[in-house]
Amino acid sequence: MSERELYCESCQGVQPFEVPPCVDGHGADCPELACTGCGSALVIATFTFRPIRLADRRRAARRPAHRRAA
Repeated sequence: MSERELYCESCQGVQPFEVPPCVDGHGADCPELACTGCGSALVIATFTFRPIRLADRRRAARRPAHRRAA
């Protein structure tokens, strides 16, 4: 089991967290962690963003502003 220290809301302090046995096959890279003090679960989520090209930004800036009728 892999271990790291993170802040635990339940314990209100920094506690060691460990990766429980993962049934999804992630192994040590499992996004689920459990506090060794109280057992609270924590999920580490990562996000991937596609880089925006400058040409896309310029095209969006040229769009005419829409007017609304009062």
